[in-house]
Amino acid sequence: MSTTQSERLRELLEPLVSSQGLDLEEIEVDSVGRKRVLRVVVDSDTGADLDRIADVSRALSAKLDETDAMGEGEYTLEVGTPGAERLLTEQRHYVRATDRLVKFQLAEGGELVARILKVDDEGVDTEVPGVKGRKATARRLAFDDIVRARVQVEFARKDNKDNKKEEEA
Repeated sequence: MSTTQSERLRELLEPLVSSQGLDLEEIEVDSVGRKRVLRVVVDSDTGADLDRIADVSRALSAKLDETDAMGEGEYTLEVGTPGAERLLTEQRHYVRATDRLVKFQLAEGGELVARILKVDDEGVDTEVPGVKGRKATARRLAFDDIVRARVQVEFARKDNKDNKKEEEA
């Protein structure tokens, strides 16, 4: 997709997404054979349920139908939220990932897997899990020290099990 088309689509769609209380995270146009697919990724601090996704999808579809932003020819509109292992690229993404386990690629080299505890304008406070019975340790990461960060999927988080046991009791 050309930068011009990307910018035009963002300018056209962002106000509609914002009016629904969501942030426009990504716009991507892919060609699949003769058809094109417009993928729009939205999110918010409180998440986006299926009803909100459906509402924004209808609004975007109507707006696209009344303009020539996608040009001639068929296309499919797909509206969704970021995946479970989302890439964190903006400060608001880190805020939304608070209490989640994240894999950081560091500017100094190497990787760190840690849980985000707190986020401010300069960086994140994390908790690095202890290894082999050792206690977890705190570590501060400035945004400038982070090359890349991606949320990790956790299947068996210890304190989630403890919380379930307390709820069952």
